[in-house]
Amino acid sequence: MSDGNDNPAFSRRAVPGDDLERMVCDRCGWIHYENPKIIVGSVVEVTDESGLSQVMLCRRAIEPRRGFWTIPAGFMEEHETTEQGARREAREEACADIEVRDLLAIYSIPRISQVQLIYRARLARPEFSAGPESLEVRLFSWDEIPWGELAFPSVHWALHHFAEARDRAVIAPFTNPAGELGNRLPQGL
Repeated sequence: MSDGNDNPAFSRRAVPGDDLERMVCDRCGWIHYENPKIIVGSVVEVTDESGLSQVMLCRRAIEPRRGFWTIPAGFMEEHETTEQGARREAREEACADIEVRDLLAIYSIPRISQVQLIYRARLARPEFSAGPESLEVRLFSWDEIPWGELAFPSVHWALHHFAEARDRAVIAPFTNPAGELGNRLPQGL
């Protein structure tokens, strides 16, 4: 994979038996497959003694979309399950221990080569605070959610899918809207 001087020697070309061009080592023929990234996260619900339901949102301290609100989510790591990844992201972004309930949604976002697995979850303990990737973490009732300040279309979808499934004990996972709606925030946001 090098020319002896540690210089990579790759070119993009057709691979026999494949219909896509791939990065292939010019020296040994090794194929570098570029695959989508997997994102894991959760809509974390907190219900107080009076029955008031709120969701946890984190204000991003990093790009992209620094200063905008998101659910605790991020890239899955090797050697972890998707549920473990969702719990780790909640710890990293919100210093929160969560109980993962079930899979809420699977979003395919080809324009950025991501597959997102979003869970329904509850706080395991009432403590939370901003982690290094968050400026702040807050609980919002439905009417308080800063809809115009959400970081990504999938956060908008996940919150709406969560509200739609809130009272269901068992759900089939949702998916992103079809067509161009599956690439963008709704009009006006």
